[in-house]
Amino acid sequence: MKIEPLKGKKLKKFFKSLLFWIALILALSPFLFIFLWMVLSSFKNQFQNICYPPLWIFKPTFENYIRVFRETPFLKYFINSTIISGGATLVGLLFGIPAAYAIAQFRRKGIALLILILRIAPGIMFLLPCFILFTKLGLIDTYPALVFMHLAISLPVIIWLTIGGFEEIPLELKEAAYIDGCSNFGCFWRLELPLTKSFITIAGLMSFIFCWNYFIFSLVLSQSNTTPLPVAVFNFVSYETTEWGPLAAASILITLPPTILMMFIHRGFIKSFLTAGIKG
Repeated sequence: MKIEPLKGKKLKKFFKSLLFWIALILALSPFLFIFLWMVLSSFKNQFQNICYPPLWIFKPTFENYIRVFRETPFLKYFINSTIISGGATLVGLLFGIPAAYAIAQFRRKGIALLILILRIAPGIMFLLPCFILFTKLGLIDTYPALVFMHLAISLPVIIWLTIGGFEEIPLELKEAAYIDGCSNFGCFWRLELPLTKSFITIAGLMSFIFCWNYFIFSLVLSQSNTTPLPVAVFNFVSYETTEWGPLAAASILITLPPTILMMFIHRGFIKSFLTAGIKG
């Protein structure tokens, strides 16, 4: 008598899970198709990429990937992207974490809203005045100028993602720390900062990825010394033609670092994100 209801519940749970995955695949199918098309294009030659109807069965070639490393200083571009994205993330964490703590501690919602508006604003709004300033100072094609510009991307992301972490900390824990003799800085450093490390990890990761993929700042402010990967991809685009194979291969290589980073740490930071603020 009890077996049938159990089987019915399991079957119902199975169909709910199946419907969820079908809906998820359908929602992601346009993005998955674009990514699949880019992967296939990276293994085709130029004729196969421009022929119509498109070829789905072909002899793959690695020539496009070889050309990316042979015809461009790809390692140099990779290092430039790492320095710019990593520098903007580290500086953003240095200033963003105390800012998020102050906003959460003193409930400065107006400042938080202003930061969000600045993040939504198009990057070109900051680019022109900064370009004039950096030209006067001789900072065009330098890492400090690019790191400073990318703070417009990293700083709002870090502040907004870490505000929630500080707000999740129970008031009782902070009161207990003050009773034990902690100052405001001591409470921040010894209690609140460790409890928000999962939020800080997420903020740093998202900041790095956003800066890694951002294009317009580097396009205007970088030259031969500081060219990052997103700008370097356009070496394969000219007025006469677009070399789709090398372009697709370079795009695949650019997406690998953030993708691998997400694959390695996503389980850990999602688990810590769900439990943040409740561990004493």
